[in-house]
Amino acid sequence: MKMFSPARFLQDVELGIKNLMLHKLRSMLTMLGMVFGVGSVIAMLAVGEGASEKTLEQLRKLGSRNIIVTAQKPAEEQNSANSRIRLSVYGLLYQDVERIEDTIPTVSRMVPVKSMEKPGRFGSRALDMRIVGTNEHWFDLVRRDVVAGRTLEAADIVNHRSVVVLTETGARRLLATQAAVGESLHLGSNYYEIIGIVKSEDASEGASQTPDQQTDAYIPITTAREQVGDFFVQSKSGTMIRELVELHQLLIEVDSEEHVEATAAAVERMLGIFHKKKDYGMSVPLTLLRQTEETKRTFNIVLGAIAGISLLVGGIGIMNIMLASVTERTREIGIRRAIGARRSQIVSQFLIETVVLSFTGGLIGIGLGLLIPWVITLASNMPTIVSASSLLLSLGISVSVGVIFGIYPAFRAAKLDPIIALRHE
Repeated sequence: MKMFSPARFLQDVELGIKNLMLHKLRSMLTMLGMVFGVGSVIAMLAVGEGASEKTLEQLRKLGSRNIIVTAQKPAEEQNSANSRIRLSVYGLLYQDVERIEDTIPTVSRMVPVKSMEKPGRFGSRALDMRIVGTNEHWFDLVRRDVVAGRTLEAADIVNHRSVVVLTETGARRLLATQAAVGESLHLGSNYYEIIGIVKSEDASEGASQTPDQQTDAYIPITTAREQVGDFFVQSKSGTMIRELVELHQLLIEVDSEEHVEATAAAVERMLGIFHKKKDYGMSVPLTLLRQTEETKRTFNIVLGAIAGISLLVGGIGIMNIMLASVTERTREIGIRRAIGARRSQIVSQFLIETVVLSFTGGLIGIGLGLLIPWVITLASNMPTIVSASSLLLSLGISVSVGVIFGIYPAFRAAKLDPIIALRHE
């Protein structure tokens, strides 16, 4: 049995390239199928990966160990004909916090939230802001970099201090170039000392599911209960809205990811016992994260399958051109067989030519696949992610397609009878 010879293999590769270069235009047109196939696979996966990663990043910011319970006005009250004069009583209760803390051992931290829309004033400037009454753990569960000063501390909550932490966006709009920390800010009908500024959620990411907003003002929840209370009156479009809401949101941190879904079910059961109306909604970021990752995998498979059709077309093009090449080179094959070339050498020669076509087309396709996502990101600011796995996968598939579609022409060439081949004109 003859051993593999690297020198012989390199000779075959050189011969294959020379044969392809005899018909440069035809070889180039044949490679286009692989070029566009590989390029489309990489580009489509990059776009899909970028879109999915953006969604996943939003969910990760919510915390994989967190559960978010939000007060919701019951549907029957929203559609009530007497909503102009009725008092709506709904939402989460202070007692809910105590019940959950006392009965569910897997809960490590809880963050009660009261929120209300109030105008903020500093000097001659005014800005509609969302006042968020919460505790010091908010900044542990909703992580944002501290730009200046500090965040709320336990002492602020216990002592009912009139202090406020602003988001960077709100501070810039309201305070402009003024020094913020230490200044006094008028929120609603009360004054608060600015003790810190935290980085805002990125507005360029669109509608975010994170609990914070661009113009939040965070105050101690004890201060919010004392100065604002639970009764809200607001006039919108000529309609007087009267609501009694104790808590608008609960952020619950679970001790480990393994307990998140069981804890969410326990919280759901407890709230169901003490809330006769469905006046709350629950979001479990870990469940949403898993669902989004599964959707991402499915999305990538679909995109890859669609783009793979282009590779299939490219492979058919290679088979077609190699069959034509076999017919054109019948006499050459006959001469090689007559002077002692084995069938395996003929098969090897034609397979090498198909692999050269598909591999070269794959390399050019990778360049195209890198260019398209870059252009998309530059033109539309849409994030795209080109992974090394997609590059290797696309190139591997292109070479595999070349080999698969090159096998039949190669074996057809090898099976030619040398005498008949020599007579071929």
